[in-house]
Formats: sequence, structure tokens, C-alpha cells
Amino acid sequence: MPSDAITRNAAPDDLVELGRITGAYGVKGWVKVQPHSAQADGLCRAKTWWLTRLAPETARGVVTSVPTAHRVLQARPQGTAVVAQLDGVADRDQAESMRGYTVQVPRSEFPATADDEYYWVDLIGCAFYSDAEGEPARVGIVEDVMDNGAHAILRVVLQRAPAPGAEPEARLDPKGRPMEMLVPFVAAHILAVDLSARRIDSNWPTEI
Repeated sequence: MPSDAITRNAAPDDLVELGRITGAYGVKGWVKVQPHSAQADGLCRAKTWWLTRLAPETARGVVTSVPTAHRVLQARPQGTAVVAQLDGVADRDQAESMRGYTVQVPRSEFPATADDEYYWVDLIGCAFYSDAEGEPARVGIVEDVMDNGAHAILRVVLQRAPAPGAEPEARLDPKGRPMEMLVPFVAAHILAVDLSARRIDSNWPTEI
């Protein structure tokens, strides 16, 4: 790629992967990105994308390139994807060569949310509590967030109550697989979200 299209400054510490380039869009160098969630505002509003090339997996794991900043000239939703024009990417061949690159944006540049709105990336990793059996008790951790078209759904990996001083461990089914439950992220079941404490409280039944 032309050197004037690339900024080689050190990558910010708060980069969040929001999607991956799936190929070219049109013939004028636009790229097509599949977001990791239905929330594409962070991609569309960012002035700079940090792109990382993933190399094939090796015996030591997946090798990645150093994140490199690319100025975004235009970006907009296109169906469930996002299409964008990046500075210095002038034709379809250049855009197609970026297929598979990860797209990252600093968390500090995300648009502000309303009081009752949350970015999915902020919910992932939160401890999940339920008071369905009385007092609030930790039942698991949010592993992923999905969209069913009407609302978000939390995928919670269930955990055993830890021994004093120990970390929680995943509950396993008879085949040794982590047990999970899906929880609608709606006001009727989500009682409170405390991002500073990395905690979500609910009334969702915990029996499976």
C-alpha cells in the first residue's frame, strides 16, 4: 500500500477489535467489513482504523502483524456490513488484498452512550448475578453477546461457587463441556449493570 496512506505511530493501549475486512466493495478501492456485533457506530464514526493482518496459524499460534493506522475517508452501513473508503486504497485489487484484516478502534473514541445503553464489548467479561433463588449470587460470566433481531442476548458461561481465595471455575456437563445459558438483555430481566464493578444483576432463572 502507498506509504502516505499509513500511519506508523505506536498503537493505542485500548484498541478493541470491532470487525474484519471480508473483501472489496465496488471497483474504487472501498473495503467491506463484517462487524462483530450489530453496533456499528464505533466503526462508522471513527476517523482512523487500526488494521492488523493475521498470518496462518503456526505451531506456536496465530502470528499477527503490528496494528497500523489507516485514515477513514468515508464509512457507512451496507446491510449488515460496513463499507469504507480508506486513504491510499484506490482500486479493487488493493482492497481485496486486505481481506481478513482485523479492524480495531480505540475504546476512548467510541461515541458516548445514553444511560440505559451499553456497548456489547463492555458487557463481555462481566460477572453475571441472579437473585432468582433469593439473595443475589454469582452464577457465571458473560462470554459473548448476540443479536436476535429484537434485542441483545447474553451468552453466560456458568461457574461453580469458588472456594475462599480461589477463582471461579466453569461448570461442566457430563461430556466435560462448559455449561451455558442465554439471557435476554431486556429490562424485565436485567436489573442493573455496573461496568465499573464489571457486574450484571438479573432475575433470570439459573436452573438448566
